[in-house]
Amino acid sequence: MKTTAAPDPDTKKPKFRPPPLACDAHCHIFGPAAKFPYAPDASYHPPDSPFEDLQRLHKVLGIERAVIVHASCHGSDMRVTLDGIKRSGGKYRGTAIIDESYGDKQFKEMQGGGIRGVRFNFVQHLGGRPDMAFFQRTVGRLKEMGWHLILHLDAQDLVEFREMFMKIPVPMVIDHMGRVVAAKGLQQEPFKVLQDFMKNQNTWVKVCGAERVSSKGPPFDDAVPFARALIEAAPDRILWGTDWPHPNVGKHMPNDGDLVDLFPRMAPEPALQRKILVENPARLYGFE
Repeated sequence: MKTTAAPDPDTKKPKFRPPPLACDAHCHIFGPAAKFPYAPDASYHPPDSPFEDLQRLHKVLGIERAVIVHASCHGSDMRVTLDGIKRSGGKYRGTAIIDESYGDKQFKEMQGGGIRGVRFNFVQHLGGRPDMAFFQRTVGRLKEMGWHLILHLDAQDLVEFREMFMKIPVPMVIDHMGRVVAAKGLQQEPFKVLQDFMKNQNTWVKVCGAERVSSKGPPFDDAVPFARALIEAAPDRILWGTDWPHPNVGKHMPNDGDLVDLFPRMAPEPALQRKILVENPARLYGFE
């Protein structure tokens, strides 16, 4: 069991001011473990990063809405995410991780609690592939619910599962620009496949995780061309988020203020900034 690093506690106030109702569409709440314990089989244990810390972060960054991405360290116990959404007073939505025990009752409870999608993890260091029969059954359930699918992938999974992903009949959100490796360039096969996916009206992508895509380290400039290419391909199906508190981030823990200031380099035009930060997440997550 590994313990992951804590986020930078000294969040810089960004120079970029997000538009009103801007949404951090990818962030997490961890613990506190005394109240919301981590799953016994979790591949990592993060330091507590509770609701109150996320609220403080968003106040500094100028962000009013959020999507809490339920993380694998809490397993299929949804209490921490549902608690955060409830306490937000309508400003947060969330995504779920589920197991075979989830039936109609649990889905209805999650719908009422602000959950709008289910996330599947394919990333090897977090446990690897899901059971594919369960994956397909869940996709059918999402279609009934009007929810979407979130995919956390290694870049090569885009290539390996290309045919299957292209046939997904619900909106499909790909985390962290598909975790492509910046040093391999815009012509690498996984990124070309991701750009092909963006021609499909069901495919969305999050232009977050610059610190995961970058091969050079801070200020993660080498991730910007990938984000720009994806935004140009499908501006109506792009989301952005901080990924706070950056679990399993690798060598360079980013400062969230710096990540906010990287965003206008990905999307320089105010109308595009509003689309990505306000309109797109409002449409996908049903914010009022």
